[in-house]
Formats: sequence, structure tokens, C-alpha cells
Amino acid sequence: MWRDPREGEKPFDVFAEEWFAAVSPRLEPTTVAKYRSYLDNQLLPKWSGWPMVVIYHDYEEIEKWLSQLDENYADSSVSSYFALFSTIMGVASDRAKIIPGNPCRGVRIGSGEYEEERLVASPVQILRAAMRLYERGLGLGGFTLCLLDGYTGARWGELVGQQRHEYDPERRRIRICAPLKEVSGKVFKGGSLAAQSGGATSHPSPVRPGRRRSKGKKGRTKTPAGTRWVDLPPSIAVFYEELMDSHPHPFVLCTPEGKPWRRSNFRNRHWRPVWDGTEGGDRQVAPAILPEFTFHEGRHSHATWLIEDGIPEVARRARLGQKMKGMARVYDHITPEMERAVIQALERRWLASLNALRPTERTKLGEWFPHLRKTRPVGELESAPRTVSISSPLHK
Repeated sequence: MWRDPREGEKPFDVFAEEWFAAVSPRLEPTTVAKYRSYLDNQLLPKWSGWPMVVIYHDYEEIEKWLSQLDENYADSSVSSYFALFSTIMGVASDRAKIIPGNPCRGVRIGSGEYEEERLVASPVQILRAAMRLYERGLGLGGFTLCLLDGYTGARWGELVGQQRHEYDPERRRIRICAPLKEVSGKVFKGGSLAAQSGGATSHPSPVRPGRRRSKGKKGRTKTPAGTRWVDLPPSIAVFYEELMDSHPHPFVLCTPEGKPWRRSNFRNRHWRPVWDGTEGGDRQVAPAILPEFTFHEGRHSHATWLIEDGIPEVARRARLGQKMKGMARVYDHITPEMERAVIQALERRWLASLNALRPTERTKLGEWFPHLRKTRPVGELESAPRTVSISSPLHK
């Protein structure tokens, strides 16, 4: 099909805005906000006014731009900016056909020499952090949120977005199907503004893993595999149930005032001081637990624990909301025995973390939660794959 060569003279900013307006209605609000930010802060300041065909022919300018970005941003950020730029140029080439090809093809991003190492927390470190959150005024809510970070492997939005109707009290598990999402300072649940509905959302019907969902549904999980049930270890479920009984708010893991948590507020005011330690005057009031440990690294820690405990990959991925790769996606399936092995392994870790606390810490925990004085030894777990002799820690 013949195209007027003059169409290639269209400025990048005009073409990019036309493309963005066309695709935005079918994107998640978080993706729309992300693309808008990339356009306003990285792409348009550089390429606004540039004819598309000129960009196509000037590969050296593209390389220079990437080098400038590389000086100021992390490799992952540069890759994200360039991916959006490449997408727009690809549409101009392959679909709009206003330029001969995509000038971004074959361009290498990053040196590949540096990869950030993830931190892994131990169960007792997770427990100590939970205790500090309790003492910082967050009480049972902060304590339980920290434990769930380590013992479920769920993402931030998947946990703080939990509502009462998403809990199965019979099997003691949480349903992850509509994570909480923050967009431009507003909080959304299930595609609806949480503040407008008081946090209430429609009760989504359960979806079996692998079943296709409507693409028009906003507020869904990151991938279809992310829609899942996550079983709680019995000891952790007790805290979650106590938390549900302690307040009437729709979001279970909410602020002390009953509002949905905002990631940056929680991180800066509570999470960072807890893990990095706090100082007062000439001395350190609270020593660091694991400096720079992030909430998302609780997910990495959870996965690492399961690997150490010999849990099959298919069970680990199912719990984290990830699909298997290659042929394993067809032939590997999780079984009830695997699910029980996961819960038993996590329960053992919880009991071992209690035993690893200092006597003063155990006493304090027993005062907060009297039911812990009746904690069973690890060896008494029914059908445990291996026996570990640990006495009831809070009786010491």
C-alpha cells in the first residue's frame, strides 16, 4: 500500500500522543500513569519536535541519548524507558508504516556487568521486624502484615488489598484476585477508587488457575497465574483472624485509622526505621536487623525458604503466582501433598523463629499474645516429613 513519504515528517510528540490516547483505555491505570511519566520526563524532553523519519536515520543520536540515561538511571529504569520508545517507533514502522523500520532493533541496553543482589531475611529477622512494627504503634496490624510478607510471598498490593470476603476461614487461606493499586496518589481496588466506595468492592467469583479472564476487567492481578489462593500456616492464620476480629474496616491490613496503606508512607515511616535501625543522640536506640531490606524482598525470602525446605518448583511457583516455563507448564501439577508440605515447612520455621528469640523477647511476645504460651513443639506437627525437636519456646 502506497504511503505519502511526507507522513514520516510527523513530529515524535504528535505521533506518541496519538498512540497513547488510542491505547490508554485498555491499559491498567498503573500502566497509564507509568507511560505518562516516561513520556513527560524521559521521551518528550528529548524527542519532542523531531520528525519520525529523522529519528529513524539518526541511530547515533539514539545511542547518545541512551548513554545520557545510563549516567543518571539504573539499568532497569533505562530498559523501561527505552522499551516504551521502541514500542512507539515499532508502531510507526510496522503498523502506521510512516518510517521504513524500527531504529531500536538490535540496540543493546546496559552493560550486563552489574546485577543487584537480593537480600534474604531469616524467619527470626522477620519476627523481630514484626515486633518492632507492633511497638511503633501499628499493633497487631503491623505485626501481621510483616509476618504475611515473609510467610506468603505475596506482593505489597496483594496483601494490603485484602478484604474480609477474600478470606476462607475453613481452609485458612486468602484469595488474591484484585490487588490494591496506587495511581497518582489515589488508591484503587478492583478497578474502582477505594475512597469512593469506602473500600468495598464487588465479590469476584473464584477463578480456577489457567482459566481465561475478561481482558476488559480492570484491577486484576499482574498475570492470570497471579489469581490464586494462598494457604496460611496455622500459627500465622491465628494472628490474621485476630486482626479481622479487632476492627470493622473492610481492608484487613489497614492503617490504625482504618484506611488503605500507601506504600511510600509505610516504607518511609515504619519499614525503613525497623530494618535499618534508629539512632537517638550519641547512641543507636534500635540496632539494624537487615539494612536496606525491602518489602518485596520478603517475597524473595519466602521463595528461598521453600527451596531450602525442598519444596518442588511447581508448588513454589503456584504459591507465588507464577506459571511454569516450557513443557513443565503442561505436565507439572501441584498436589494436596505438596500444599501440605509447604504449610508444614513454614510452620516449622515459625516455631524455630520463636525458639531463636532472646528470653526477654519471648516474654514480651507472650504478654502481647497469650495464646503463644501453648505453642506446640515442631515434632508434634501431624504428618511432618521430618521431625525437629523444639520445645515450646515461650515456656522457657
